[in-house]
Amino acid sequence: MTIQYLPREKVFRDPVHNYIHVHHQVILDLIDTPEFQRLRRIKQLGVADEVFQGAEHTRFTHSLGVYEITRQICDNFAVNYPTQTAGDGLWDDSERLVALCAALLHDIGHGPYSHTFEHIFGTDHEAITRQILTDPTTNVNRILRSVAPGFPAQVASVIAHTYPNPQVVQMISSQIDADRMDYLLRDAYNTGTKYGEFDLTRILRVMRPYAGGIGFDANGMHAVEDYIVSRFQMYQQIYFHPVSRGMEMILTHLLQRAKTLYEDGQFDSKFNPRLLIPFFDRNFTLKDYLRLDDGVLNTYFTYWLDYPDPVLRDLADRFLSRRPLKSVTFTDRTAPLLPRLRDLVEQVGYDPDYYTAENDSFDLPYDQYDPSAANPKTQIEIIQPDGTLEELSTLSRLVAAISGQAAGDKRFYFPKVMLSQDRDALHADLYAAFQAYLLNGTLIAQ
Repeated sequence: MTIQYLPREKVFRDPVHNYIHVHHQVILDLIDTPEFQRLRRIKQLGVADEVFQGAEHTRFTHSLGVYEITRQICDNFAVNYPTQTAGDGLWDDSERLVALCAALLHDIGHGPYSHTFEHIFGTDHEAITRQILTDPTTNVNRILRSVAPGFPAQVASVIAHTYPNPQVVQMISSQIDADRMDYLLRDAYNTGTKYGEFDLTRILRVMRPYAGGIGFDANGMHAVEDYIVSRFQMYQQIYFHPVSRGMEMILTHLLQRAKTLYEDGQFDSKFNPRLLIPFFDRNFTLKDYLRLDDGVLNTYFTYWLDYPDPVLRDLADRFLSRRPLKSVTFTDRTAPLLPRLRDLVEQVGYDPDYYTAENDSFDLPYDQYDPSAANPKTQIEIIQPDGTLEELSTLSRLVAAISGQAAGDKRFYFPKVMLSQDRDALHADLYAAFQAYLLNGTLIAQ
């Protein structure tokens, strides 16, 4: 393995970590690749800046932040917990570079408006990340191969959670990892929400390796509790915000309408979205994928403001002009009311396939390890003074209270006009019927 160090460290100024320190030539080279630079053009929080106007930060800045936290973890482990003998469960610093590269590149496969795009076109950003790392045609792969021929596959195995050392995997992916810690702090900073902050310095100080992965000293448990609560608050107040989800529904239906028109052979050739056609055809290459970013989609949406199809034209306008769908919460008890609400929306003149939607957003603030689960989570281990391990929720009454408790809601989305108070409008009776149905069914509009 060839490891080349910079003659002098390179630093990137950062609002969350102050400085991001780069010591390895390969890290700097990876940052300079077109594949990584593309992340500058993909927003970290998708449409959340429609609600929190400061949330314009990108996957690029987040990826650098994950790298920096991982670098600090490696420094702590190398100084305080260096391996003495093979198999002692302490940190082998020869694995630093694979951890740093995986941290830096963990999100490189994200597409434009990441999760919405994945839902419509069936892509998988983690699989594409691994492809970018291992495909010999990419600049990223070429640079990773300069370290060692098998190095790209090693880094990809960290992303796939198959790398043999669980310490490296858990640095990047666990219930308290560099990825989550950076995005919580970065998203809190850019949305202006103080409750998303937690004591990163203390958590890194009490983090330590053991044979089965990474644990936390018992005297730092309260810092871990604070992190869990911050994560809970961010999901409820930011990531699950009903207006953001309303904009996501517009975006989803906009892309779906374009896809349907194309598949039905009705797409006007004057407005052909050339870079999206491989995705409409379900036959895209990695090169096709890497051409896309948020700006490409926004450009097509701007063209579609003049599109002949009224649904596509209106959805493009709603997205670009920030006119989200409104919503009501519903439960299993009130779900039978939704077909009638859709019917009223249709009677007003809106296609319910494109102007109504059901959306549920739930998150587990902390999930105890369940080996029978489809995707079992790595539990947070607290290391006792005698070296034994205790799972976090067995020690923390606070975490136990929210452990395994999914928090979130289900929402039904519809056009804002359905809440109109204008009784002189053409469809005033339908609006009144819609609102009465909400009231009588105890569905609360927001």
